[in-house]
Amino acid sequence: MVTINDVARRAGVSVSTVSYTLSGKRTISASTRARVEKAIADLGYHPHAGARALASARTNIFALMAPLRPDVDVSVIMQFVTGVVTRARTADYDVLLLTQDEADGVGRVGSGSLVDALILMDVESDDPRIPQVAALRQPTILIGLPEDARGVSCVDFDFEAAARLSLRHLTALGHRNVALIGPPPAVIARHTSYADRLLRGYRAQATHDGVGCVIEPAGTAPGEAIAALDAVLTQVPDLTGLVVHNEAALPVILASLRDRGKQVPEDISVVALAPADVADAQPVPITAMDIPALNIGQVAVDMALARLRGSDTVETRLIAPTLHKRSSTAPPR
Repeated sequence: MVTINDVARRAGVSVSTVSYTLSGKRTISASTRARVEKAIADLGYHPHAGARALASARTNIFALMAPLRPDVDVSVIMQFVTGVVTRARTADYDVLLLTQDEADGVGRVGSGSLVDALILMDVESDDPRIPQVAALRQPTILIGLPEDARGVSCVDFDFEAAARLSLRHLTALGHRNVALIGPPPAVIARHTSYADRLLRGYRAQATHDGVGCVIEPAGTAPGEAIAALDAVLTQVPDLTGLVVHNEAALPVILASLRDRGKQVPEDISVVALAPADVADAQPVPITAMDIPALNIGQVAVDMALARLRGSDTVETRLIAPTLHKRSSTAPPR
């Protein structure tokens, strides 16, 4: 097994010089660095991860807490995870993925030296994990926006603005009989941050535009999505405009509208808040706002890296929505 002593002998330098070349803690001349790097390559030396962590007080590991609760769309969650993992990899970081729904996981992971930073997903408006991460020495980034972030940096899609833009698009076309089919009841009952902001934005825009505010949560099972649509049609028999923010329910709702003899957009215009691949997969080109999950995950990593490099800036970044108009919306007949 090749050791750091072997590298030092091959390069003609001290062991400490090899260590400083690897850690970057001291300035090493270009010629010396080149000799050390060549020796490392020639010998196939790989620093021991544990020793490197002790020497640098870094593990090059992020913890990503992404609770896989029964009511979440795992395919969408994994888009955020992919954004985190791919950006972390470019910075030579690995990601420890924690999927259990347990608040004490924060303390267990953050209390030692297992990870350099934490990224939390599925954030609630009054999230019990926030006081814990605020007390950690490691920087923490939230993918979500709680009511009180307690000095923790946050990044997310601007769901409040997206809800406003969705309804505003329909009312500008002339729709007055409108409704929202939203996230699952458990997500709303848990006061998940994005759901609270979505509903707040929709209600505010409905008041501004002077239209009825009908909101119906939908579960992720097909039968639950159909029941949500039927509840909406019962409350708004002359429905002409529908906003959907529920990736699992969207295709079921579109199929159910067809089964009930309602064409999109001739009878009912539909706007969706969904990742682009979900909107593009529907049989009708859907007017939609892309939820940029990959980008949000990447931004979370960049924010964590900035904190690890010494930045004291605590920030909140909300990515503004962009409406992509397609053929699923039109003026009412």
